[in-house]
Amino acid sequence: MLDSLYQTLIYDNRYLYFLEGLKNTLIIAFFAVILGIIIGIIISLIRNYHDKTNKLKILNFLAKCYVNIIRGTPVILQLMIIYYVIFASVDINIIIVGILAFGINSGAYVSEIIRAGINSIDKGQLEAGYSLGLNYSKIMRFIIFPQAIKNILPALGNEFITLLKETSVGAYIGIVELTKASDIIASRTYDYFLPLIVVAIIYLLLTIVLSKLVNLMERKLDNVSS
Repeated sequence: MLDSLYQTLIYDNRYLYFLEGLKNTLIIAFFAVILGIIIGIIISLIRNYHDKTNKLKILNFLAKCYVNIIRGTPVILQLMIIYYVIFASVDINIIIVGILAFGINSGAYVSEIIRAGINSIDKGQLEAGYSLGLNYSKIMRFIIFPQAIKNILPALGNEFITLLKETSVGAYIGIVELTKASDIIASRTYDYFLPLIVVAIIYLLLTIVLSKLVNLMERKLDNVSS
């Protein structure tokens, strides 16, 4: 067991593969979730504004198509299309491809989470905002969104955790993330068990830490609201 551990981590500085994989995983997940939130907010506002006013019909149709297509196809397929088709003839950093692919994928799910949060707020608050002379954007910014964020924070936290784990499919296009790092090491030691166990432990620790952070944010929001 000690020899296997030595061959997996110490010999030839193979632990560096795990560190590189961890770095790339965190970079992709962090920027992808930011991109996903930006896309999600835009899509949810378009769809909510259409539901309330029956305007922006074309944009609403495109937004619904985007959500249905992204949620209806595997993330690995989207990743491969973006890398092998859209950027086939473009010299682009593979990490950026991963960020774009996972961010676009996350945006569809985040949009539905945010839309559900907005819809959970009593409709009377929207009407009260209009009666005070506020326009739609100000009502959303100052009245609806702050309350919706509190309601959807656990779901957003779970989405980030899910996204973090989904980055493992980046290995299919050659991204050296955690799973790819274990595969590289296993191809040299001919032992898949220990490298995969190390990766599993890293993912587990990341998930636990992120869950604790989400719970901490929830408690802070509860204290603010009370």
